[in-house]
Amino acid sequence: MATTKSTSSSLSTESPPFNPRVAGSRSPVPPHIIRPRNTSPYRSRSTSPFNIKPRTNGIPANSNAVSKYEFQHNGETVEIRNVWAENVEEEMAIIRDLIETHPYVAMDTEFPGVVARPVSETYSPDYHYKSLKVNVDLLKIIQLGLSFADEEGNFAKGCPCWQFNFKFSLGDDMFAQDSIDLLVNSGISFEDHATRGIDPLLFGELLMVSGLVLDDRVKWVSFHSGYDYGYLFKLLTTLELPKDEKSFFETLKLYFPTIYDIKYMTSLLDGHFGGLQKLADDLGCQRMGAEHQAGSDSLLTMSTYFALSKSKFSGEVDDSKYKNELYGYGNNHTVRKGPAGYNSQPSMNGSDNGL
Repeated sequence: MATTKSTSSSLSTESPPFNPRVAGSRSPVPPHIIRPRNTSPYRSRSTSPFNIKPRTNGIPANSNAVSKYEFQHNGETVEIRNVWAENVEEEMAIIRDLIETHPYVAMDTEFPGVVARPVSETYSPDYHYKSLKVNVDLLKIIQLGLSFADEEGNFAKGCPCWQFNFKFSLGDDMFAQDSIDLLVNSGISFEDHATRGIDPLLFGELLMVSGLVLDDRVKWVSFHSGYDYGYLFKLLTTLELPKDEKSFFETLKLYFPTIYDIKYMTSLLDGHFGGLQKLADDLGCQRMGAEHQAGSDSLLTMSTYFALSKSKFSGEVDDSKYKNELYGYGNNHTVRKGPAGYNSQPSMNGSDNGL
């Protein structure tokens, strides 16, 4: 059984199936996707264990291996642009200019699930932060979606959404198998992530000077996003998360001075329950792109935030009630103690979007 070095957290024997890394050795690919050398289930016409139907050129229609997706929204063409190692610096330069006119940033991540849970004799108040920490410290981010809008909720013209695809190897990196199954069925090409994914160290440097962080004029919008910010924290600092929740929030506020978590906001409203997709449907928001891809989820997050703001707050969100709170973390009313409140954790694929 794998363990961490932390005295406050260790891996539970009830942790879900995952691909462990043993120091100094290469982890095997899970048995059901072991394949002959030089073949891949992701670009093959043969039957895939993930049941993906390829297009005629062999690439699934929703694959993130393509350069972009285009959709019609309110009479205009909207693009989700895929970013890989070869174009990350160019695209971040565009975003540095865009943030001046579109200061609302909706964010979503995809990551390889939840592979560990804290074990303690008592259910401490920061149980869920300990769970977040042990998983983020162990795992790597797979995707980051960033979408941009102005103060009125208007998407940036043309391309309002970038989908950053990070280096990740099914042969070398740790993951929960059900999360990988879900992501592959959603169009994630792990073959491309392994060969041309973005170096997280480089991206962290670019993000630090992008104008997106360390500025209270930038408004970050998300949904049930403790893990999302945990991975952004890791990208920016290249460090393990702080040992205690208080230090995490103090540092998080330094990098992201203005945060709105939609799930926290709806927890104070009557009549809104469930995940992002259900809330978006209730508010009449259009999804563009594949669910469980970070770009599409971030676009839907942005649309949902402004639809909720107009519907429930007359366009003016009360910062004294909703700013800088994360659902399930800190000292707010959504925090549960111990495993009995495990529903405050993300689903195993790392999101709460499909509930």
